[in-house]
Amino acid sequence: MNIAVIGTGYVGLVSGTCYAESGNEVVCVDIDAGRIAALQDGKVPFYEPGLEELVRRNMKEGRLRFTTDTGAAIAQSMVSFIAVGTPMSADGAADLSAVFGAAEQIAKAVTGYHILAVKSTVPVGTNDRVREIVGRHARHSVDVCSVPEFLKEGSAIEDFMRPDRVIIGSLSERASAILREIHSPFVRTDNPIIVMDPRSAEITKYACNAMLALKISFINEMANLCEAAGTDINAVRRGLGSDRRIGSSYLFPGVGYGGSCFPKDVQALIHTAAEHRLDFGLLKAAESVNARQKRLLPARVKQHFGADLRGRVFAIWGLAFKPRTDDMREAPSLVIIEELLAAGAAVQVHDPEALDNARRLLGNRVTFHKINYEALSGADALIICTEWNEFRHPNFQRIKAELKQPVIFDGRNLYDLDLMKALDFRYYSIGRPAV
Repeated sequence: MNIAVIGTGYVGLVSGTCYAESGNEVVCVDIDAGRIAALQDGKVPFYEPGLEELVRRNMKEGRLRFTTDTGAAIAQSMVSFIAVGTPMSADGAADLSAVFGAAEQIAKAVTGYHILAVKSTVPVGTNDRVREIVGRHARHSVDVCSVPEFLKEGSAIEDFMRPDRVIIGSLSERASAILREIHSPFVRTDNPIIVMDPRSAEITKYACNAMLALKISFINEMANLCEAAGTDINAVRRGLGSDRRIGSSYLFPGVGYGGSCFPKDVQALIHTAAEHRLDFGLLKAAESVNARQKRLLPARVKQHFGADLRGRVFAIWGLAFKPRTDDMREAPSLVIIEELLAAGAAVQVHDPEALDNARRLLGNRVTFHKINYEALSGADALIICTEWNEFRHPNFQRIKAELKQPVIFDGRNLYDLDLMKALDFRYYSIGRPAV
């Protein structure tokens, strides 16, 4: 199948590459000429494990190309996927201008029957508006569908190639059959392809992310209660997660969620509810919990060292909002760093992949270190914000030697309490007794 993907951001590039990997001939389009030039050289503009290798292989084998020419890409394709950004506006609504612009370009360029599938995360009713745009500009038959993505940063290729399910929002049997065929290689283990109307498909995407955000906020509230009650959230989490009605995923307490999806999608769903005169109080509460959770570690630091942190130095391990990505959007580390700087502290940071993005956001207000132990030198304490695997079993003797005093504030509960006690660390984690 000849496929065009409009947008070479995270969703577009991963999707286009994976469609090519399954045998389709794919051309990815972007208005950013610099990005396209880099991709033509096999250089991926963000970190995602395994993606660059996959891009280069499919380019070499002739199934994947990159261009800025939308018209040419659409003219040679039967199916196009819109995967452009939908950033959050000031009132929480999704900015759909890029989606509508891409739809108009596609409609004007089609040379025969075409399927336009919206993969961008968009509020309910967007498909209807895209269909109106296509109706005004297309000279050929175009079926407008929704195929929302469910990719997790850090495991996006696995998520795409072996999805829990594929959602297709379509009102056309012809389009549904073709989209089923495109996605059938990814569901060979009998995971479902679920066809529904486009409006339901649009809201399904938001519902999934909102539910996961709720689980994270709930377990963080439970962690705070466990601390206050003198119990251990890890024990509670195991008991809770073993209930098959609940499940164990996304029940790990921490310093809050971030990234490009959960904050934006929760806000968008709240906004959609308000447009229908509904007050989505549950999601508003989850937002409030998440904002408060990001400030938990700085509060612990001030309880230990005092509110005035002038003259204090803190090392931070982990800047990205989650491991296996360089994404700093809405990262809890940014809130923690800002709180420490505002209290007069100096901050020394390390992340395996996110240092370049962090430099663009933080400038020269902190010092950056490529090696995690170098960030510890002369620091009063270590603060862990992201659960990278290389932080799970560090050299504790070296940590103690580099720090002025053996104090760790662990926002991801990486270490065993008994071990911390045995090694004579002062150790603060989430939802567990302090050591």
